[in-house]
Amino acid sequence: MTRPAVTAGVFAWSPAAGLRPVEDPGTGERLLVADSWLVRDGRVRGLDRHRDRFVRSCAECDGPPEHRLLEFWRAMTAALPRTGEWFPRVELTPHHVRLRLRPAPPLGTTVEVWAVGQPDPRTVPRRKGPDLDTLARLRARAVEAGAQEAVLVGPSGVVLEAATTSLLWWEDDTLCLPPPRLPVLPGVTVALIQDRAARLGIGVAHRERTLAELADREVWLVNALHGIRPVTRWVGGPAGAATAARAPEWRKWLDEEVPEPL
Repeated sequence: MTRPAVTAGVFAWSPAAGLRPVEDPGTGERLLVADSWLVRDGRVRGLDRHRDRFVRSCAECDGPPEHRLLEFWRAMTAALPRTGEWFPRVELTPHHVRLRLRPAPPLGTTVEVWAVGQPDPRTVPRRKGPDLDTLARLRARAVEAGAQEAVLVGPSGVVLEAATTSLLWWEDDTLCLPPPRLPVLPGVTVALIQDRAARLGIGVAHRERTLAELADREVWLVNALHGIRPVTRWVGGPAGAATAARAPEWRKWLDEEVPEPL
C-alpha cells in the first residue's frame, strides 16, 4: 500500500475519511489532550509510550473509544515523513482528533533556566494539553528574563518540573526526581532514562528539593523534543550550575541508541 504523502499542516481524522487537511483553528478550539515527539529521518524515541499516554489521557476526558484512537494512531504513524526533522503533535478537542505536523525547531544541547521559581499555574498538571497556552506564556516570561525555561514550584517551594520539560538531578551517584505524588506530568523521556538507570544498577530516588537545594548540582531538563539538556546557568539567582559530567554520555545513548524506525 502506498503511504499517503503528508506535509506540514493540520489534519483531522475520522473513521470514514481518514486523515484530511483542515484549516488551522489556532487557539479557537479547546485542547483536551496533546502529545508530541521528535521524528528524525523516520526514527522516534518511545513512540509506543506516547501512544499509551495519549490513549490513557483521552479516556480521562471521555474521548473516542480506544479502538478508534488506535485506528487514528496507525493512520497518523503511516503518514509521518520518513526524512527530515519533524515535531508532530496529536490532539484531542471536544470535536476532533487531529495530527498537527510541524517541522522541528532548532534543537538545544544545554539550557539556561530562570532561577525564580514560578507557582504552578496548571489546571490539569498530569495531562498534557489543557495548559499548553498558559505554560507558553510562562516560558515567554523566562525568555524575557534572559533564560530559556521556567521552573514550576509547589506551595512550599518544592521543585516540580519546568514549563515544557521534566526535571532530573544527580546527588552523588544517585539520579533524583520529584516524587510521583506531586503534580507532575508522567514524562516519556524520564521513563526511558529511569529504565536505563535500572539496567545499569544506578540508584534512582524520589526527593523533594527547592531551587536553592539544586545549586551546584548536575541538573537536567528532559523532554521528547530536545532529549537531555543539562542546566548550564541559573538566571537571576545566586545558584550555580555544576559541570555536566554525566550528560554527554547519556545524551549520546538517548540520541543514537533509543530511536526506533516508525
